[in-house]
Amino acid sequence: MTRINTNIPSMIAQQRLNRSGLDLQVRLERLSTGLRINRGKDDPAGLIISERLSTDISNISQAIKNGERASSVIATTEGSLTEITDLLNSIKALAVEAANTGALSDEERAANQLQIDSAIQSITRISNTASFGGLRLLDGSLDYITSGISSTEISDSNITSASFINTSTINVDVDVLSSAQKGNLYLSGDNSGTGDGTILSQTTIQIRGPEGVRELVLQSNQTFASVVTAVNNLTAVTGVEAALVNGDANSGLVFRSSEYGSNSFVSVERLDVPDPSSLDNFSLFKLDSNAAIPTGGVVWGDPSLVAANRDEGADVSALINGTLASGDGLNISINSPTLGMELLLNETFAIDPTLTAATFDITGGGSLFQLGPDITALQQTNIGIQSTSAESLGGTLVGGDLQFLSSLSKGQVNSLDAAAGRSNFSALQDIVDNAIDDVSILRGRLGAFERNVLDTNRRSLQSAFENLTASRSVIRDADFAKESSELTRAQILQSAGTSVLALANQQSQQVLQLLG
Repeated sequence: MTRINTNIPSMIAQQRLNRSGLDLQVRLERLSTGLRINRGKDDPAGLIISERLSTDISNISQAIKNGERASSVIATTEGSLTEITDLLNSIKALAVEAANTGALSDEERAANQLQIDSAIQSITRISNTASFGGLRLLDGSLDYITSGISSTEISDSNITSASFINTSTINVDVDVLSSAQKGNLYLSGDNSGTGDGTILSQTTIQIRGPEGVRELVLQSNQTFASVVTAVNNLTAVTGVEAALVNGDANSGLVFRSSEYGSNSFVSVERLDVPDPSSLDNFSLFKLDSNAAIPTGGVVWGDPSLVAANRDEGADVSALINGTLASGDGLNISINSPTLGMELLLNETFAIDPTLTAATFDITGGGSLFQLGPDITALQQTNIGIQSTSAESLGGTLVGGDLQFLSSLSKGQVNSLDAAAGRSNFSALQDIVDNAIDDVSILRGRLGAFERNVLDTNRRSLQSAFENLTASRSVIRDADFAKESSELTRAQILQSAGTSVLALANQQSQQVLQLLG
């Protein structure tokens, strides 16, 4: 049927031309943006997942930057710690030189003291000024804040890490399970049956301890009190001290290591052969299996006493928040995912497991590093960086008092003049050695954090970044080869549709020929 009011072929041609035109626009848009999905209608499901991947990629990118910034903070901190180590080594060398009192004048020792004072001041200055972008690194600002620590229970504390998950305060309980001990060898004061507390005949003994070995000749009828004095005069070179059992010469004599722990020991051997006809019986005993010293003191005849010439000390054993801590003499330490610390226990507390557990709180502080793409405790690490000032380094128990590097300054208890006056530089040396250890351990801990946490975390995040970016590209990016082909097809259809529409419009004009 021939009609002129309604041109159906033209309508069909227009519809097809519009469709090819829209397809052409889509291809041009994809080729110009490089994206297959430019709006939701292109691929609704693909848009949703690609946007989620974009969020993950953005967060991971920021987490990588966080790790790189944390590495920069660690590097800056270690640079300052390196300088402090050099200064401590120079202090140690000056102290060793000053100990050569037989060849060093008072003026030279004073010059050495001047250099030590200058080094100590420099250490404190570096500690107070080391910073990164306004963030103080070594003045204690990044250390943990504690409250409730009793010096009668805990002499010194070093909190290395703490995780404040769903809490603003961490309560710490320290419960001693078994006591710290020194090596102890007991000599009865009643060997002759008279209970006179004296050496019955001349005796030569060899005393050996962690510091060295010395021989000592004990004279006949020499009192135990004078033996104690003689042994204690050699403590600096043997690491062994002596005391009267229960404070009474008639109760006997005890030889013991000067320090607590399994690394400390005492050995006493008789070198001469006793006269068989004499009543002398220089026999030594120890408590079997490192049994704890009875509260009332040693009682002769106790079955736990066994003959021995050597005894080792024992490390304190304790629980920290229910977790067994590692013991080293009076020191205990723990390193769990939620809590890391090192504690120096007070001697009285460490040797008496019957005492009530010590408690204190960690109320804040530390240095929080956000290492993952999500703000959760599992993707954060909190570490503490202690102050490295001279007043905080080298904490050492000397005569029951905790002394630090600052005590080496002129006029202080461990200055060169004070050490030379008592002819004993051991306390000074111990403090400097402990200060060097403090800085070295801090550097090692920060280095381990950078290597085992920051570096591995960065590599893991970079791998995730690459894989997620590739996944998003598969979903959202345009395939240029395919889109170019589709563009050519759309262009051809557009040209063909235009031609067909022109022919369809011409068909209606042919009706006029019927009117002649």
